Amino acid sequence: MPDLRPLASVPPADVEALLDAAFGIDRHRRTAYRVREGLQPIGALSFAWVEDGRLTGCIQCWPVQLDTDDGRAVPMVMVGPVAVAPDRQGTGIGHRLMAEAIAAAGSDAPLMLIGDLEYYGRFGFGAERTGGWRMPGPYEQRRLLARGTVPDHGGMVGPRIILAA
Repeated sequence: MPDLRPLASVPPADVEALLDAAFGIDRHRRTAYRVREGLQPIGALSFAWVEDGRLTGCIQCWPVQLDTDDGRAVPMVMVGPVAVAPDRQGTGIGHRLMAEAIAAAGSDAPLMLIGDLEYYGRFGFGAERTGGWRMPGPYEQRRLLARGTVPDHGGMVGPRIILAA
């Protein structure tokens, strides 16, 4: 029987193995990793999906901020990675993990991620308000998505810890 539990209850080596299987061993080169560098996931928003003692899915959420061009620091939550074991993809695990993280954060929480609108749009994410945002490293602007109460003008998303972890 599947079990949803806090990600912190799963051995970190299991999480790393799942992320490698889902995204490849070169995943650390991605821009999202640069933004999250040095941070710890928010425990109350990060979950594991365990089936028969095996980690088959996980989601991590991170405390970041948007530094706006007018000097404000806006706390946000960066969602991801959302990983599902290759042999369990397409079974609804990722959907359930996203729904749990969003529910735990609150329906109007300022959430952002780097991902495909075709998938994350069903959870209320969109690129309408992120066109003026900037991030370190290479990324495709159309894949910078947000939901909830977020500014729609300038700034840079950065790895500054200002939310309680």
